[in-house]
Amino acid sequence: MRTRSLGALTVSEIGAGCMSISANYGPPADKTQGINAIRAAHEHGVTFFDTAEVYGPYTSEKLVGEALAPFRDEVAIASKFGFDVEGSGGPLSRPDHIKKVVEGSLQRLGTDRIDLYTNTEWIQLCRSKMWRVQSGTSSARERFCTSVSRRRAHERSAARTLCNR
Repeated sequence: MRTRSLGALTVSEIGAGCMSISANYGPPADKTQGINAIRAAHEHGVTFFDTAEVYGPYTSEKLVGEALAPFRDEVAIASKFGFDVEGSGGPLSRPDHIKKVVEGSLQRLGTDRIDLYTNTEWIQLCRSKMWRVQSGTSSARERFCTSVSRRRAHERSAARTLCNR
């Protein structure tokens, strides 16, 4: 399998999005079936696996962590945060909350590191602010969002995503 650079990470050109294994679009897959699907992706050369605390919630990170444990050092795990999963469900990215959720994600994934941890609140903010940036009335924060959005668009066009549906 060919690889791509994702910042400092080198990952497989095809990544495995693990949201639908644990819920979100219909009932969750059987746990054993989900683990087998993730491990089969790895056997076929996939080294980039994406999850989030909100998927399930929490069940996707647990499943991904368990499935990848035997070969954790051979793969990159991406997860996301930015919502008040235990409360309103709305955006929440205060520093105290980030510290709490990263610790929770690490515990659920059963690992000492998350290779790519993305703030989904910022992504949503970036999408909503793009029109102001493009019209020339941008702040530093909005220019950052433009940079992130452009990079994400490039990454989407440069890599294919393996969907486990």
